[in-house]
Amino acid sequence: MSEQDLAAVPSVDIDPTGIFKYILIKVTGKETADGVEPSKLIVRGYGDCEWHADIYERTQKICKGGLDTECLGGGRIEHNPEKKYMKVYGHSTGYGRADHSESKRVLLTKYKDYEIETSDEGY
Repeated sequence: MSEQDLAAVPSVDIDPTGIFKYILIKVTGKETADGVEPSKLIVRGYGDCEWHADIYERTQKICKGGLDTECLGGGRIEHNPEKKYMKVYGHSTGYGRADHSESKRVLLTKYKDYEIETSDEGY
């Protein structure tokens, strides 16, 4: 059941435009009979969340059915849909810096025709 639950969790859910905080999360399902623990990385970012922890809390509420979550870090996303451009940068004071290259890889699964820049600079 948890593999289906895991597959049902969208890889990307971010605001359609603007500059906002984001987090990179590892979602893990229950270990299968052959000892494999299925998992996937997801990106979440919302402008209405004041803190990275608010984003994580929102995500934990929807990850049910035996799914575990682990926040791997955060930062900010600048999203400009007119230019098909994103910049992934900065860090989270509470969770540390996400691996922005991994976040970019996940974002490209939804935004295939975007230019996505990453930087460790900024907050």
